Amino acid sequence: MAEKIAVVESFLSCHVCSETFRDPVSLGCNHSFCSSCLQTFWEQSKNTNCPICKRKSSKGLVVNFALKELSDSFAERQEAGSSETEKGEKKKVEVVCSKHPEEPTLFCKDEERAVCPVCEFSLHQGHEVVPVEQAVSELKDLLKSDLESLQDKRDKYKGVETTYKEVIQVSEKQLLSTERQIRAEFIKLHQFLKEEEESRLAALREEEEQKGKTISREMKSIQEHISSLSHSISAVEEELQKHNGPFLSSYKATQSRARVQSSLADPQLLPGALTDVAKHLGNLSFRVWEKMKDQVHFSPVLLDPNTAHSRLYLSDDLTSVRRGDKHQQLPDNPERCTKYASVLGSEGFSSGRHSWEVEVGDHPHWFIGLTKESADRKGERRASPKYGIWCLSHSDGEYSNGAGETVTVEKNLQRIRVQLDYDRGEVSFYDPEHMTPVCTLRDTFTEKLFPWFGIGAAADAKTADIKVCQSEIPL
Repeated sequence: MAEKIAVVESFLSCHVCSETFRDPVSLGCNHSFCSSCLQTFWEQSKNTNCPICKRKSSKGLVVNFALKELSDSFAERQEAGSSETEKGEKKKVEVVCSKHPEEPTLFCKDEERAVCPVCEFSLHQGHEVVPVEQAVSELKDLLKSDLESLQDKRDKYKGVETTYKEVIQVSEKQLLSTERQIRAEFIKLHQFLKEEEESRLAALREEEEQKGKTISREMKSIQEHISSLSHSISAVEEELQKHNGPFLSSYKATQSRARVQSSLADPQLLPGALTDVAKHLGNLSFRVWEKMKDQVHFSPVLLDPNTAHSRLYLSDDLTSVRRGDKHQQLPDNPERCTKYASVLGSEGFSSGRHSWEVEVGDHPHWFIGLTKESADRKGERRASPKYGIWCLSHSDGEYSNGAGETVTVEKNLQRIRVQLDYDRGEVSFYDPEHMTPVCTLRDTFTEKLFPWFGIGAAADAKTADIKVCQSEIPL
C-alpha cells in the first residue's frame, strides 16, 4: 500500500518544488509543473525551456484541470491521514527542508530560515546565505545580548522594589511618630478637644491607608514584572541550550518575547509615597485656634522631613534642624535631597510677599534662602541662582550671597530675616534687630519657590540647631 502511495505521490509531484501540484500546467513535451514554479524557473533561467528536457516551450500556459483535480484530491487525503497519525502517536520529527527531503545546512538571512543546497540553487539566488553553524552562532550572540538586557531590566525593578520596602518601613515609623505628636498636642488642649484630635487622627489614617493601597498596587506591579522578566530569562537560557535545528525552529518567538519585555520603560518611584507629615503636624495648634480661642504657637515655615538629607535631624515640631554624625536609613524617594545636607520647607510660594526669621546663633556653616521646585536634589550643584538657589551663606566667619560675592556685615548675625517678594523678583536678607539690610538678590521667578536650608557640622559651636523662629499669629 505504501509503495502505491509513493508511486502516486511521485506522479502528482512537481519536479521543481517536489510538492503536490498546485494549479498544474503541462508543456508540449508532456512534462507537468506547478504554474507558479514554472514561471519562477523561467524568470531565473531567462528562457522558456522545460526544466527537465530543456525543450523550448510557449509562454501561453493553460492549467491541466484533470491533473489539478487529482492533485487536490490526493493532497486532501494526505492531510487527513497526517492529522490522524498526529493524534494517534507522537513521532520524532527529523529536521528537513520544507521543499526537499534534504537536511538544511544553510541559512538564508533574507528570509530568516534554514534551507538546503537545492533551495539555495533554485530559490535563493541573490540572497545572503551562510552555513547553519555560522547563523546559529550569530543568532545566539544576539539572543545573549537580549538576555543581558532582560537581566539588567530585572535588576532595575528589583532596585525599585527595595526602595519601596524602605518607603514602607519609614512610612510606618512616620505614622507612629506623627500619631504620638498629634496626641501630645491634643492632651495640651484638654479633653474638650477630643473630637478634633480624633478627626486629625482619622485624616492621618485615611491618608496612610490610601498611600498604602497605592504602594501595594505599585509593589504588586513590580513583582509581576520581576516574575515575568524572570520567566523570560529562563526561557532564553533554555533556548540557548538547544541544538541547531530545534533552536532555529523556535528562537524567533523567544527572541520576540524577550525584546518586547526589554523595551519596557524603566520602573520609577512615585512621588508622594511617604506620609505627608507636614500636612498633619504643620501649624496644628494654630489651625485649631479658631475653635479654641486661646493662645497658640505659630511657625511661618515648617520643614519637610521627606526632603531632608539622611544626615539631617528635624525637631518634632518641624521647626529646627541639626546635622548628625551618622546617616539615617531613609529611602531615596524623589523629593529627598541626597547629594548635599539640605532640607526644604513644606510649602512653596508662587506669588505675593512672604517673610520668616531663622535663628543661627554661632553655628559656623549654614545656607539660608529659597530654591525653585525643579532644582536638582540628587546631583552636583552650587548654592547659586544659576542652579535655582537664592541664599545667604556663612562659612567660618565669612558671608556670601550665593552669587560669588562676599557680603560685609557690621557684626556676626545671630538671627536672619528672609523676605521674598515673588512678583518683583526679589529675595532679601536682613538683620532683624534693627532691620539692617544684608543683601538682596534679584531675578525673574517662573515657578514655585520653597524655603531652603543647608547646614554643615557644628563642631564646637554652642548652637547646633538652625531654627525657624515663632511669629505672630496672622489674622
